[in-house]
Amino acid sequence: MKYNILVTGANGQLGSEIKVISNDYAEYQFFFTDFEELDITKKNEINKFVKTYKINIIINCAAYTAVDKAEDEKEKANLINVTGPDNLSEISSQNNIVLIHISTDYVFDGTNCTPYKEDDKTKPIGFYGLSKYNGEQSVLKHNSKTIIIRTSWLYSLFGNNFVKTIQRLASTKNSIDVIFDQIGTPTYANDLAKAILSIIQNMDFEYKHKDIYHFSNEGVTSWYDFACAIVELTNSNCKVNPIESSEFYSKTKRPFYSVLNKKKIKNKFNIVIPHWRDALKRAFQAI
Repeated sequence: MKYNILVTGANGQLGSEIKVISNDYAEYQFFFTDFEELDITKKNEINKFVKTYKINIIINCAAYTAVDKAEDEKEKANLINVTGPDNLSEISSQNNIVLIHISTDYVFDGTNCTPYKEDDKTKPIGFYGLSKYNGEQSVLKHNSKTIIIRTSWLYSLFGNNFVKTIQRLASTKNSIDVIFDQIGTPTYANDLAKAILSIIQNMDFEYKHKDIYHFSNEGVTSWYDFACAIVELTNSNCKVNPIESSEFYSKTKRPFYSVLNKKKIKNKFNIVIPHWRDALKRAFQAI
C-alpha cells in the first residue's frame, strides 16, 4: 500500500533530513509543510489538509525549541508544543491516522545516574521541558495509534545547532569555553529520520499503537568532549576550554544527565544505531 505521509515542521532540522532521504522511499507520498503551509494550532486547517490529501501518517516535527526564550514566551511555546500536538492527535484520531510525535530528553530533570528508560518518572525543570511533557500527554489523550519518540542533543546540516555553532566559532576564535559537566548523547537528525521511516516500514497499521520510545546515537559524552570532536574534524587550532555550568549564564537550568536508553526501540523495530562519533563524521562528509 502506498501511504501518504504528512511531515509538519518540515523546515526544521529533522523535517529537512526526512526530506533529504524521502526520495529513497518510493512507496510513500510525502507532504512537507511548515507554518506557512499548515498551521497546526488551527484544527480546521489540519482537518482540511488530511482529508484533501488522504493522509495515512503524520510525523510531527514541529516544535518550539528555544529553551531560554520559552521562559518569557510561554504562550508561544504552549501553542506550538501543546496546542498543536493536541490538535494533530484529535484530528488524526478522527481520521484513523497514525501519529508519530517527536519529544525530548528535557521531560526529565537530569538527576539519574543510569540511562533514562521510557517509563522513568518525568520531571521537567524548565518551561520548555514542561511544554514538551504536556505535549506528550496531549497526543496520548486522543489517538490510540500514537508513537512518541524522545531524542536528545539534535543536530543536522540544517538550521541552528551546536555543531554548526562550534564550527563557526572554531573558524573565528583562538579559544572557546564549553560546559563539561552536562552529560548526554548527540543525535544526528539524519539517523533519526532513517529510524522513523524504518519504524513506518515495520509497523502493523491495523494494530493500535500507543507507546513511547527513546532514540539518540550510541555512546555518552559531555558538551566539552563533543565540541573537541567537532573542532578536530574542522582541522582548526582553536582551543576548547572546559567550564562548569555555573560559569555559563542561562535563564533556565539544563539537565545534567540526559543519556537515553535505546533498548526498547532497537528490540521492537530491529534498528541498528550508529555511535555518535561515527555519525558526526558522516555529517561532516555530507557538509
